[in-house]
Amino acid sequence: MANDAATRRDRIDDLVPSAAALAERLVAPLGQRWVHVQAVAARGAQLGPAVAVDERETLVAAAWLHDIGYSSEINHTGFHPLDGARFLQNAGWPEDVVNLVAHHSGARFEAEQRGMSAELEEFPFEDSPLLDALVVADLTTGPQGQLLAYDERIAEILKRYPQGDPVHKTWLIAAPILKESFRRVESRLAEVR
Repeated sequence: MANDAATRRDRIDDLVPSAAALAERLVAPLGQRWVHVQAVAARGAQLGPAVAVDERETLVAAAWLHDIGYSSEINHTGFHPLDGARFLQNAGWPEDVVNLVAHHSGARFEAEQRGMSAELEEFPFEDSPLLDALVVADLTTGPQGQLLAYDERIAEILKRYPQGDPVHKTWLIAAPILKESFRRVESRLAEVR
């Protein structure tokens, strides 16, 4: 599989600039979501030391692409991690980027709320430093691109989505579990300081 990912990576020249350009094309028309995505990508770059040097480009590319599934051009199921991952997979993006987009920020919990766990299983889940760093990048960045503490971001999400919404229900379950991603990232960053 590593050779498969390397082959796909070779097909995507300049991974991060290509990811940024695709994200701009698909997400910029969504207004405020584009502000969030740009800030998540910047935060991903800041968190680079929490992952291996050869994975930093993957982290930043996934940060650019994590919300492309919101684009009406590719939103087919209404579940943006799945729609984004399917689009990227069909376009030949590296498997590690595709899987990060599929599973970013607790997508597995939301898939369960939406009855879409089987569909999300098309993409292998890997609990990894890369996923942890992407979670932290996304969940410390508010809708207007502002830097937030984890608890502030979760409170903002719970306030924005009504109680019966699958996203609201997701975060009631996922918040304490994903907080562990923050502890692991903080620990990794402390090791490299």
